[in-house]
Amino acid sequence: MRRIVLFLATNIAVLLLLSIVCRVLGIDQWAASRGYGGMGGLLVFAAVFGMGGAFISLLMSKWMAKMSTGARVIEQPANEAERWLLDTVRRHAQNAGIGMPEVAIYDAPEMNAFATGASKNSALVAVSSGLLQQMDREQVSAVLGHEIGHVANGDMVTLTLIQGVLNTLVIVASRIVGRLVDSWLSGGRDSRDSGTGIGYFVSVMVLQVVFGLFASMIVAAFSRWREFRADAAGARFAGRGAMISALERLKGNHGENTLPKTIAAFGISSPLGAGFARLFMSHPPLDERIAALQSAPSR
Repeated sequence: MRRIVLFLATNIAVLLLLSIVCRVLGIDQWAASRGYGGMGGLLVFAAVFGMGGAFISLLMSKWMAKMSTGARVIEQPANEAERWLLDTVRRHAQNAGIGMPEVAIYDAPEMNAFATGASKNSALVAVSSGLLQQMDREQVSAVLGHEIGHVANGDMVTLTLIQGVLNTLVIVASRIVGRLVDSWLSGGRDSRDSGTGIGYFVSVMVLQVVFGLFASMIVAAFSRWREFRADAAGARFAGRGAMISALERLKGNHGENTLPKTIAAFGISSPLGAGFARLFMSHPPLDERIAALQSAPSR
């Protein structure tokens, strides 16, 4: 429940700031005034803010991940463990047919790892110090294979596209419905002559949050599905037994995840959820992931 409240508060703050900026600059009024007779204006406005924000986040993803986690990129291995880490990532990347990612270690007590980056050949794979300390090398290799699977599948780009499209739809839908509400409250007044009223502004704010919740459920559903694909990749690169063993070991996290919210969805594990909160989980329960690997046909 705390995560949902945090999500709502964050979205309200962001959407309020966006709406105020749009109103001050006159962009929102310009697009809304063309809501029926010129849908193109509204679509351009929505695409700029919806798709633009998502792709800016993607382009900055590696830098943000390094800064927010304090990850140290291994330029030259300082010991045998770091050399093994680089060699394992390189082997998995070659098997996946992608360029060698940057490899980093970040300080965190829980077992976790993540991959991010704007393209398959310009990615970052990072592992926590806790994962290196608490897993054996077969399990770590499987986790690295899982992360390379995310990169090879283009999951970061696909997730960004889905998020951008949904952001655009949320902006368009909230403004169209907002105009209808405003027109109804004003008794059918033509907003092109008198401008939009407070009903439009309030409706758009509320609807962006409501529609944004549904959009987040869709994004989370895709995120859960991509975890099964990445697990299959980890099993393919490191062996099914190793991938299952790694997932079993991850149960020792007990849902702990210290990754910043902006990149938590890219980790190999995430906080547990129950009831309504399950709809916003970026990862399926570990037992479901293990069962999927166990029931998968042998290759």
